[in-house]
Amino acid sequence: MMKVPRHIKGIKPYVPGKPVEELERELGIRESVKLASNENPAGPSPRALRALKKGLGNLNRYPDGSCYYLRNALSERLRVRPEELTFGNGSNEIIELAVRTFLSPGDEAVMAHPSFVVYASIVQAAHGKSRLVPLKDQRHDLEKMSSRITKKTRMIFIANPNNPTGTINTSAEMDAFMKRVPRGVLVVVDEAYYEYVSSPDYADSMKYLKQGRDILILRTFSKIYGLAALRIGYGISGARTAEEMNKIRQPFNINTPAQVAACAAIDDSRHVAKTRKLNEEGKTFLYKELEKLNMDYVPTEANFIFVRLRKQNAIELNNKLLKKGIIIRPMGPGAVRITIGHPDENRKLVRALRQLKSLI
Repeated sequence: MMKVPRHIKGIKPYVPGKPVEELERELGIRESVKLASNENPAGPSPRALRALKKGLGNLNRYPDGSCYYLRNALSERLRVRPEELTFGNGSNEIIELAVRTFLSPGDEAVMAHPSFVVYASIVQAAHGKSRLVPLKDQRHDLEKMSSRITKKTRMIFIANPNNPTGTINTSAEMDAFMKRVPRGVLVVVDEAYYEYVSSPDYADSMKYLKQGRDILILRTFSKIYGLAALRIGYGISGARTAEEMNKIRQPFNINTPAQVAACAAIDDSRHVAKTRKLNEEGKTFLYKELEKLNMDYVPTEANFIFVRLRKQNAIELNNKLLKKGIIIRPMGPGAVRITIGHPDENRKLVRALRQLKSLI
């Protein structure tokens, strides 16, 4: 067998959930509810679906490697230059592009813990070192994170809202943080869930871009637009940052259906508004029911809720829920992450939790 370098061998691979159909077959259940992956219960943008059906006749052609139409549509909407955009096979790929471009072996990246697990695994794959800073009150401790910056620091990851806690950092906190970050350190702000945020204190990361700071803002079509299966995300940064990342980006990394659907989805304001309303109503309902069950949850600005368990038995609770046809995401022994679903899905979850009250 080929020798595997130590820094690769030590990576814990991301473990996705099983397909719903396979889970149902294994457990002998039907009509299961998936509340594990923060997917949009409203489904894909209807405009995107119509555009997809019209655009399937050119699958014999390679995709547009520059994402010309999507690039220009987003440029106009976001009021950024086309050359300040980078497109990826999901925002995950842009994380990898950034790390491969700007991190050399032995360099460091600062990030919170717990946060999106992919940051640390990609840094490790690049032979870099992750400096993990524990959350404070379930939020990024930006002051502590800035204190961990050294001469070896090349990148800082901030998920805002954070996954898995759903919390945000405010404008004032981000302003103070950015003043402490030296030039030459790339701040990667992951805003996969930013469209769900309702807090007026949410930080405007775009202003740092306009100030000429070293920043890369990540966004995705997977969440509020409901296009997770098409895998398309984008980064917003200075033109030089994007230019360097594009040197190692694969030529045809965004398939044609994804580009077509995304172009249509960005104009579907009705679907976005419907999704936000559905999420807010589901959040209110679940807050109330979790409180009735005396469950300790973290108020969220995303489309999922982080729930802490007194009995440190997340795996057992997860397994019991699976047998009732409900899929959630354990987050270590003492917490679970629950996607806010369709009203029927939320009600099914609550009924199951009532039956399993002894475990929570």
